[in-house]
Amino acid sequence: MEKFILDTNLFFNMDANLGLGRKTEEIVVGLTEKITILKKNKKAQFFMPPKIVSEFLSFFENKEQDFIKSLLLQVTIKSPDISKVNLPSRVFYRLIEDVRERSHRGLNIGEEEIESSGRLFQGLKIESTKEFQIKIGGVIKKFRERYRNATRVGFLDSVADLDLIMLSLEQDGYLVTTDEGVLSWGRYFGIKEMPSQLFIKHIQGLM
Repeated sequence: MEKFILDTNLFFNMDANLGLGRKTEEIVVGLTEKITILKKNKKAQFFMPPKIVSEFLSFFENKEQDFIKSLLLQVTIKSPDISKVNLPSRVFYRLIEDVRERSHRGLNIGEEEIESSGRLFQGLKIESTKEFQIKIGGVIKKFRERYRNATRVGFLDSVADLDLIMLSLEQDGYLVTTDEGVLSWGRYFGIKEMPSQLFIKHIQGLM
């Protein structure tokens, strides 16, 4: 029996190209139908860690909708048993190196944007707080975007992401996600992965 660990973004990132619709509800309903059949025929199991379920539910104002309940009734909601997963020391070396490099890049970006704001205000006479906020707003926005790209994109930046990897290891299952950071780190851990574009075709082959 094949096992699949599902990430939140499958249902909301239309670039996942699942081919089940263009709306989240259509995707959830379509995938639930396939999961139900495969589960009934004991062909596959589908898992979501509790933190991923919470993340999934956070996208809905009404969390009691039938299609949401139907999905959660069919997937196995399970936390990884981290006491049973052994991690190689190289993982920690890479993590520390990655954090250090990203911190350094973030610091450089901060310095560059401070210099940029200094040049922006050089020789200017600011008449009001509002005028200052308007001027500095663009600098802050640019800094936030650059800082986020330097420190978070492609990084394992949440316990929920780590749960996906740990559960994939524990269950020897395929991780299905569009998050490049999770995939990159998952490969380093040696997990199995299923490209989102091939996921539906693969499970249809099991039906």
